[in-house]
Amino acid sequence: MPILKTHYTPSFFFKNGHINTMYSSLFRRTKPLSFKRKRISTADDDFFDLDLLENGEDKIVLLCHGLEGSSASKYIQATAALLSQKGYAIAAMNYRFCSGEINKQLITYHSGRTEDLHAAIQTVLPNYKSVYLVGFSLGGNLVLKYNGDGIYALDPKIKASVAVSVPVDLHGSSICLQALENRLYNWRFLRTLSKKVRLKHQQFPEQVPVEKLKKVKKLIDFDEFFTSALNGFKDAKDYYSQASSKPFLKSITRPTLLINALDDPFLSESCFPTEAATENPHFSLMSPQYGGHVGFVSKGNYYWSEQQILGFLEGYK
Repeated sequence: MPILKTHYTPSFFFKNGHINTMYSSLFRRTKPLSFKRKRISTADDDFFDLDLLENGEDKIVLLCHGLEGSSASKYIQATAALLSQKGYAIAAMNYRFCSGEINKQLITYHSGRTEDLHAAIQTVLPNYKSVYLVGFSLGGNLVLKYNGDGIYALDPKIKASVAVSVPVDLHGSSICLQALENRLYNWRFLRTLSKKVRLKHQQFPEQVPVEKLKKVKKLIDFDEFFTSALNGFKDAKDYYSQASSKPFLKSITRPTLLINALDDPFLSESCFPTEAATENPHFSLMSPQYGGHVGFVSKGNYYWSEQQILGFLEGYK
């Protein structure tokens, strides 16, 4: 598919990428959904939690949240509410240590851990005729990588996928996040990530070097000392290289849409894969001028990006 034209024109206030990014997280109101939690046991004797909205429909959307998010994240809640109203069942992932309970193993969730996404898909497949994947930021990278890396054979029931605000080039994104203007985002992420490291240290005192938290000033530092070390990567550079979805976009074989705003403060120029969108008929890129990171604020109960997700999935029933 080609690079798609867009028509997202927010009010003047939201033409600032930082404001569009922060508004939803800080001020958006969503109604809590009545999820039914299902614990998924993993092959390595660990677990993650899947939150379900089962409404008798035969098609389901698997939602994947971003860094330090959960099924309670406002963008997950709003997307789930809209899609469930339109006839889709919902399965919202909570990655390891993201549902309020520490996971059992040393390893953590990260941008490339598609084995847990695969486990979630295998859980819902028997009960539905059609499965759709939707991911945001880190979760979007998971969805894109799963679609293209060839590690798992895609079940025929998987009809289409949408990824929103995705750092498809993790190294390029890490450089952007080092900018002074992004220090607030770094602080918010590192605050909760550091708490988890301290809890992991209590769980595995000999294997989690909690003293290195003193050296962590930015997300790239956290990935260098913790994400990579706890998950079998040599360093942050190796983690970014292996986990980034960008190299696999040309190999995607199911209808897939990537929505990345040009003013997203998290994304480098390398996170706009125009070549892949031009060459791969199954992969589409939508790059509106505005939107921020998982922002896309608009009037009404549902934001512009959520309406785009619905519209795209409706084309592949």
